[in-house]
Amino acid sequence: MLTSQDLRTLSPEIDPLRMGMGWTRGDLSKPQVMVESTFGDSHPGSAHLLELANAAADGVHRAGGRAARYFATDICDGMAQGHDGINFSLASRSTICDLIEIHASATPFDAGVFLASCDKSVPAQLMAMGRLDLPAVFVPGGVMAPGPDCLTLEQIGTYSAMFQRGELAQEQFQWYQKHACPSCGACSFMGTACTMQVMAEALGLALPGSALLPSVGGELKEFARQAGETALALAKAGLTARRIVTMDSFENAIIVHAAISGSSNALLHLPAVAHEFGLRLDADVFDRLHRGAHYLANIRPAGKWPAEYLHRAGGVPAVMEELRPILHLDALTVTGKTLGENLDELKAGGWYDRCASLLAQVGRKKEDILRPYGDPIGADGAIAILRGNLAPDGAEVKHTAVPAEMFRATLNARPFDSEEEAIDAILRKRIRPGDAVFIRYEGPRGSGMPEMFYTGEAISSDPELSASIALITDGRFSGASRGPVIGHVSPEAADGGPIALVEEGDLIELDIPARRLAIVGVKGERKSQTEMDKILGARKARWTPRAPKYTSGVLGRFTRSAASPMEGAYLS
Repeated sequence: MLTSQDLRTLSPEIDPLRMGMGWTRGDLSKPQVMVESTFGDSHPGSAHLLELANAAADGVHRAGGRAARYFATDICDGMAQGHDGINFSLASRSTICDLIEIHASATPFDAGVFLASCDKSVPAQLMAMGRLDLPAVFVPGGVMAPGPDCLTLEQIGTYSAMFQRGELAQEQFQWYQKHACPSCGACSFMGTACTMQVMAEALGLALPGSALLPSVGGELKEFARQAGETALALAKAGLTARRIVTMDSFENAIIVHAAISGSSNALLHLPAVAHEFGLRLDADVFDRLHRGAHYLANIRPAGKWPAEYLHRAGGVPAVMEELRPILHLDALTVTGKTLGENLDELKAGGWYDRCASLLAQVGRKKEDILRPYGDPIGADGAIAILRGNLAPDGAEVKHTAVPAEMFRATLNARPFDSEEEAIDAILRKRIRPGDAVFIRYEGPRGSGMPEMFYTGEAISSDPELSASIALITDGRFSGASRGPVIGHVSPEAADGGPIALVEEGDLIELDIPARRLAIVGVKGERKSQTEMDKILGARKARWTPRAPKYTSGVLGRFTRSAASPMEGAYLS
C-alpha cells in the first residue's frame, strides 16, 4: 500500500480535511505528491517559483496523482549583504530543511518535487531529500538573463567599492544597479546559486539538462511538468533518493564542480547534503579530485561570460560529455537510468543541436563558453585545501580566481575581529601591499559564518591591492568573490583555533601549489617551526573565549551547535 493510503486508515480526519479544501473522493485514492518550493516575494530567485510549482503539480495530475503545494521561503544573500542580516544566511539552510521535514512528516506523501533557485534553498532542499528518503525530483529554478553588455549582479560589488573611493560617478553606479537584474532567477554568474543547481543535476537528483535554464519562457515550465510525472514514476518503482545517490554521485558532482570553477561554498553544502544521505564527504575528497582536474567553463566570476551562456553551450550534459572518461557513468539518476544512458539519449535526441541554435543567437561558439577537455582553461581544478599551523583542520581557496602573483607569498598579518573594521581599513588605504588581512570570529560558532563579499570586492577592485595582499577568514565568501581570498579557516576563532592567536606583524606563508597556510614568524622575523610552536602555545594559554555574540533565537541555536566549516557547518 502507498504511504498516503496507509495513513488514511490511521487518521480518519485526513479525508474530510482534504475534501474541505476541494479534493474529491477520487483524489483521495490517488498517489499523493508533495510539491515543495521556496516561492515568495522575497527576491528574484524565488518570486517566479509559484508558476513552476503549479506546472509540477500539473505534471503530477497528468500522470494520475494528486499534488499538494508547500512553501518554505528563503532569503536573498544579496539583500542581506552589508548588515547583520547576512549572519542569518547559512543558518537559514538548516531552518528550511527542518521545515520541509516537518511538512513531509506531519502528513506523509508518496513522493516529492522540490523547486528552488538560490544559495541556501537549493542545498536545503537537497538535504531534505536525503533526510526524508522519498522518491523525489529536484527542479532548478533557472537563471536570470544578463543585463546590457552582459552586465551581471556580481559586478555591483566592484562598482560599489569604486563609487565609495570616488572612482565612479553616482549616475553611472545607479545605472548599473538599475540594469543588473533584468528578470527573475538565480544571479547569472557561477556563484553559489548556479553552482548548486549544477550540483543537483550532477548528483542525479534533477532531470538531465534542467540546470541553468532561462527562468523565463516555456522550457523550464515543461521540465517542472516532467518532474511531476517523474516523481510519480519513482514512487511506483519505489526508487528513493538514497537509493539513487551514492559516493560515486558525489564524486561526479565534485569533478563537474572543478570543471565549472564552482563556488567555494560547495565545500559547505555538499558535505552537509552528504551527511543527510548518511555519507561522509570531507575536504580531502575535494582536494584530491580537484588536483589535475580540467577547468573548462569560461563563466563569471572566474571567466568571461554570464551563466545563462553555459546552457546555450549544452549545459551540464555538455560539461559531462567532456568529462565522460573520468565520470562514474553507471551512477543512477532520477530518470531511473544511469548517467551514461541519459547522456546517450540526449545526444540521440538532438539536445546539443537545440542548444547550439541558442548559442548562435548571441554570436558565440561552444568553445568560447566551454573548452574541450584537451584544451582546458586550467588543469588543476578550481579549489585547493590549505593546511598548516594556521589551519590545522584546513582552509579553502578558489585558486582560479587568485592572481598568479599570489600563489606563493610571505605576508604581514593585519588581524581584525570583524568585517566592518577590516573593510574600513581597506577603503581608507590603511592596508598596504604585502599585508594579510584577517577577519576572525566570523565562523559558524562565532557569528553564523557570514560572507565577506564586500571586503573581497574592495580588495579585488583596487589595482594596488588586488594582486598584492590576501584576505583570510574563518567566515566564508560569496560565490561571486574574486581575488586572493581564503575562507573556512578551521578550527575557527570562536573555538580557539590558531586564527584567534594571530598578532599584528606575524609573518604568514601562503603556498597554494604546496597547499600550505602557516604562521612562520613574529614581528617580521622568521622563526623555526619549534619556536613557532612554543610561541603559539604561550598565546593559546593566554587566550580566553569570547562571550557568545548570540544567545537566543535562530543564531543562538546555530552558533552553539554548528559543525566545523570543513564538515559542512550542519547542525549536529
